[in-house]
Amino acid sequence: MDPLTHGLVGAAASQSISAREKMRPAAFTGALAAMSADLDYFIHIASNPLFNIEIHRQFTHSIVFIPVGALIASIVLYWIVKNRLSFKETYLFSLAGYATAGLMDAVTSYGTQLFWPFSDIRVAWNLVSVVDPLLTAGLIIFIGIAIINKNKIYLWIAITWLFLILIFGFIQKDRSTNSLLEHAMLNGHIPENVVVKPTIGNQLLWRGNYIHDGRIHAVGLRAGIFSGVRIFEGESAGLVVIDKDFADYKGTTMYHDLRRFERLSEGFLVRHPEETGVIGDGRYAMLPTSMSPLWGVKTDTTATSQHLPFLYFRDAGDEVRSEFVEMLLGRKK
Repeated sequence: MDPLTHGLVGAAASQSISAREKMRPAAFTGALAAMSADLDYFIHIASNPLFNIEIHRQFTHSIVFIPVGALIASIVLYWIVKNRLSFKETYLFSLAGYATAGLMDAVTSYGTQLFWPFSDIRVAWNLVSVVDPLLTAGLIIFIGIAIINKNKIYLWIAITWLFLILIFGFIQKDRSTNSLLEHAMLNGHIPENVVVKPTIGNQLLWRGNYIHDGRIHAVGLRAGIFSGVRIFEGESAGLVVIDKDFADYKGTTMYHDLRRFERLSEGFLVRHPEETGVIGDGRYAMLPTSMSPLWGVKTDTTATSQHLPFLYFRDAGDEVRSEFVEMLLGRKK
């Protein structure tokens, strides 16, 4: 989830347990506490690029870390709000705000390690995109009015808005998943693994991926509000299986990094069609029908003792944007 939405949800959570006269400092405290969980983004090891990908949305977003994260945030924030709040109040508002960080990331299409250190699985309920303007706009309006007027009615409207968006995402995901499965079966495919995610900034156009017979298939799914789900046939690419395709390099740093990336990508690995040596995450692309991954690691069999570089491939040119909009509006033939 983007930092602004994190802050807004954190502000709503802290205000919900505050007295009317404390709503403004509570909102401030909860918002910053919620956003502080993402400071893990700045933890880097230059020689080990995958470390940052693994650590982001890991321990700072875990359920068990919430009391600790809230305590750290409250110690810092207390020096700013001590004229308005006691330390106990600062901690309670920080706790309420911080507790929303991992959960809000879990509802997105990227997910978070909610149950670290007991599990390194990234929980992703895939209900909203990492950035959802409609969700954020509603929160800005209603939470803003609540803060200005110190009126909890608007706060509860904001919370209701949040849950309505998430419920709508659940319905849209369910519709898209069912359509994807039907589409696969009509093509004679038996999906071995299925994932459906909203595309950036909306809950109408979804990306579906499934694995069948050693290939990953991509399908665009436009789940109209007043219409059925429209299918956009996508590309497919051979599945990369690290144990099989890189068996000769077992024990090397390169092999270890590939296994780490395989775990982060839930096994949806493909070779980038245009970048030699790049193994990408097949679940994400600029277009829901494309198998050109948004990111990946670059292998070099002549330097197997070195950590793999992590690369991004975000082609947002006019042609890609135009095709995306055509699919989003349901105008693509």
